[in-house]
Parts: sequence; structure tokens; C-alpha cells
Amino acid sequence: MRPDVDAAIQRSFLGFLPADVADRVTAQGELVDYPVGATFYREGDPPRATLVVSGLIRVYLASPEGRQVTVRYARSGEVLGIPLVVGGPLDVGAQTLVPSSLFNLDARALVEIARVEASVAFALAEELSHRLQDTLQQTAINAFGTVKQRVASHLLDLASVQQRPEGRLVARISQEELADAIGSVREVVARTLRELRLAGLVATSSNSIVILDAARLHDESWGSAP
Repeated sequence: MRPDVDAAIQRSFLGFLPADVADRVTAQGELVDYPVGATFYREGDPPRATLVVSGLIRVYLASPEGRQVTVRYARSGEVLGIPLVVGGPLDVGAQTLVPSSLFNLDARALVEIARVEASVAFALAEELSHRLQDTLQQTAINAFGTVKQRVASHLLDLASVQQRPEGRLVARISQEELADAIGSVREVVARTLRELRLAGLVATSSNSIVILDAARLHDESWGSAP
């Protein structure tokens, strides 16, 4: 097992499973590297469980008209897909916001063991609870967050939708449009963007905002979540 994969396993809920169970779930695992902007799971794909070894992942819902809303971000040491392998397919997609390494798990073995081992079933229940907390926190940011949180979150959402594989994250939006989108005014948004620019997170022009550091911008959206 590569050291970075093993470290991610130990940080995840897999690190709390009995050693023989963790070994069985990870023994046939496959490490896959994805470039920035790759959509590696789409609505209707077969359920699978994946450990984030490195990178930043955005999980989103899409409307029939093509609009998207983020339901979760995932970073190193977090597992994607447990709700899928337990409850079946969901209408979500998953996209890399930075170059990312993902380790595919033996989800079937995990569910089979959970059916007979109470400790493993409880570990899955705890993981599902944590993912629900993440989703509720993202919903709270979208609805009640500070201006900085809402600006950071909306820029990541918008740039992710517009991104092309291996391309830069660019939100093509004016400051006035951004203010309207988050329910604020242009002057307040301009001050917030200046703070983000001075911190080296974004670069701005008259009609677009380039995201220079997606991981740190995500931290700004979650740093003081309500």
C-alpha cells in the first residue's frame, strides 16, 4: 500500500474498522489519478465507494435545465459513495476541482460484512451521519452564510459548472451579477473580492473571476460555517 493511500485510509472511517475488515475492503482497491475538471461520477452510474487520497471533490445535483447546486465537498481522508452503496443510485455527479487521486474500494464486501458485523454497520451509520452533517452545513452556508462564505461558495459552484477538463477555474460573472446572485450589494461584494484577491485566492477582471486556489477558497466558504 502506498504511504499516501495508507495515510488517507487511517484518516477515514476505514481506519476505525477491524484490521481484517479494512484489509478486505481495500485489498483489491485501485488508485486512479484525475486531472482538474474531470467528472468521474454521473447520474445513473453504478454505485461505488471511493476514498479521496488527495485533491478536492465537488458533489452536486443538477436540474433538467442544467443548473447545478453543490451538496458536498470532499478532501483527503473522506469517502465518497457510501449512501449509494447502501441505498442505491442517487441523482448526483462528482467532479474534481484540482488534480485528485482516488482509491476505489470494494463496496460490495463492505456492505456484505456490515450485514453480519454490528461494529461495521455502526461505522457505516456514523459515516452516513457525518455526510448528512456536511450536506446540512453546505445548505446553511447557501442560505445563511456570511457574504464571504456565500461569495466563495458561489464562485466555486459557478466556475465548476463552466470548467473544461484540465482547464482553469474561471467564474464568468461581473461583480454586480455576483452581488445579485448571493443577495448582497456590489460594494460589499467588491470589498470581499479584494480580501480574497489580496490573500492570493482569486484574480479579478471586469467580467470574470479566476480561482487561483480552490482548496483555500473552499476553506473560506466553510471556515466559520453557521
